[in-house]
Amino acid sequence: MRSLRVLHLMSCGGWSSDAYWAARAVHELARAGHDPILCCQAGTEARVLAPIRELGVERIETLRLASGVTPGADLMDLACLLRWLPQVDVVHVHRGKEHWLAALANRISHSARPLVRTRHIVQVVRPHSGNRWLYRNATDLVTTVTDAINRQYVASGLLAPERVVTLAGGVDAVRFHPGVNGRSVRAKLGLKDGELLLGMVSGLRVMKGHSVVVEALARLAREGIRPHVLFVGKGRHEAPVREAILRAGLEAQFRFAGFASDLPYTMAAMDVALYVPLESDGMSRVVFEYLAMARPLIASRVGIVPEALTDGRDALLVPAGDPGALAPAIRRLLEDEPLRRTLGSQGRQLVEERYSGARVAERLASLYTRLVQPLKS
Repeated sequence: MRSLRVLHLMSCGGWSSDAYWAARAVHELARAGHDPILCCQAGTEARVLAPIRELGVERIETLRLASGVTPGADLMDLACLLRWLPQVDVVHVHRGKEHWLAALANRISHSARPLVRTRHIVQVVRPHSGNRWLYRNATDLVTTVTDAINRQYVASGLLAPERVVTLAGGVDAVRFHPGVNGRSVRAKLGLKDGELLLGMVSGLRVMKGHSVVVEALARLAREGIRPHVLFVGKGRHEAPVREAILRAGLEAQFRFAGFASDLPYTMAAMDVALYVPLESDGMSRVVFEYLAMARPLIASRVGIVPEALTDGRDALLVPAGDPGALAPAIRRLLEDEPLRRTLGSQGRQLVEERYSGARVAERLASLYTRLVQPLKS
């Protein structure tokens, strides 16, 4: 497969799952020997560009990518795209703003390039006349991060099923791997050998399920089971979560770590990992980071989880928002070390086979090549 020049356009004004997906894809394509560029919204240095650089992306450009219809900024962006199109093989977009700009640039350019759109959220795509042109005439392929989003597109009638492909974002299986040692983190937490640690990496927001974890641990405490718990992340819901912990008398078990500067080492310190949001409309990268680290995982059946994971093989799956189901799942893993090892090993194997960044880059490059080849023939 020859090296491909791919332009990714991503208009996020803040750090988000689609920004992460685009950055991971670009980094992994570069690792695989391709020549990708990630173009982001100007003026987002601290919020977007800095985290992208931390992920290892080297080639970054900016456009205005202003929200809504802004004729002056849009015309300047179009002029840039018209200069860039002859220099790339494929254009890959992630949100509606850049989708329309790229489609219009292709429409008026003598160097039109295949246009790929990734859809990151579950939200109905309306089949109005504008979208009918955009998807049927101007877009060559849509990738979705979950099968649920894929089904929405097919149901909309905007594209034929063969032009919609599910492609979950890949985890950096080089950075997140089972060989990372978490002893230093455990030492900072004051954990003794043999003391088990539950860990949850998530922003402290209502829908992330921290209160469900607290209630599940309160139930286990009444049975005399009191593991240590680490919440990694920050958010507006921290104060109510701390209050719930105090009311339940569990303050001796819980630690709040804020943001982890080197997340793999923090994850490596965990004996059991938790992903228990009340709902999710896409792919959560932390799920696949846990799996890549070979951390035995308990996960809510939301978003990509029931599509990607099999209960009892890759993780233990529980209903969302149900502390009565979460508590016995936690107890089961705390008491069954062989099961923890098995789930951890199976999770890592699943990542290597399907969800590593290298696998995603390989699949993307194959899809791009299929689109580019007719242009070369």
